[in-house]
Amino acid sequence: MAAKNKYGMKKWCIVFGLFITASGVIGQGKTNLWDLFAKTKFESRFDEKIGEYLFYPNFSGDLNALVGKEVTLQGYYVPFTPDGEKYVILSKYPMSQCFFCGGGGPESVAEVNFGKDSPDFNIDDLVTVKGKLRLNTESLDHLNFILDQAIFVSKE
Repeated sequence: MAAKNKYGMKKWCIVFGLFITASGVIGQGKTNLWDLFAKTKFESRFDEKIGEYLFYPNFSGDLNALVGKEVTLQGYYVPFTPDGEKYVILSKYPMSQCFFCGGGGPESVAEVNFGKDSPDFNIDDLVTVKGKLRLNTESLDHLNFILDQAIFVSKE
């Protein structure tokens, strides 16, 4: 009887261990980039070229660790791409609340560069994309959070 209990307990431990491992793997794929973007601290510095104070990002270690890696981002399409540019902008919030029109900060918008032509979106379409993360610290012509070589995943 003791031998049967020993093997029964061993099976239970193996099943439990596999469950814990699977949970960890599944959880890793669910990184919420907006939460990581929100950890960015912004520092006011004087920009001599334009003669004004600007906010420059200081990215968290967690976010820096994802640079160059493929990440997934879901956000609302906002139509604020400058003429002639091929990227689109996604926001954590719908247009009425986004960085450009509402109360969101620079951590609530991301630039998405598609490898090919960008799909057509309507204002406030909730879209999911995958791309390689790049962080922008200096260029005023682009956002702080950029997904390069992006591919369209879905639209809700």
